[in-house]
Amino acid sequence: MADDITRRILVHGRVQGVGYRDAMADAARRVGVRGWVRNRADGTVEAIANGPSAAVESLIAWARRGPRAARVANVETFEATGTHVGFERRPGA
Repeated sequence: MADDITRRILVHGRVQGVGYRDAMADAARRVGVRGWVRNRADGTVEAIANGPSAAVESLIAWARRGPRAARVANVETFEATGTHVGFERRPGA
């Protein structure tokens, strides 16, 4: 869509082993964001979010909190490109 944006999201803190990826996938589907989420070898969680600007910003705001067991220290966002269908939880990288 014309007003769609794509952002790469990098989440730092205690975000692996706490259900972060599943919770983010659920949150993304609720707000209508497409893309994916995965764990990275350095302990961060990485996601690509594609969709209407307000929906992507809503997911980024959610990422700053995360699920209850997570302890988010920092969230970095970067402009990205691409379009996606659905939102998937990918294996770690």
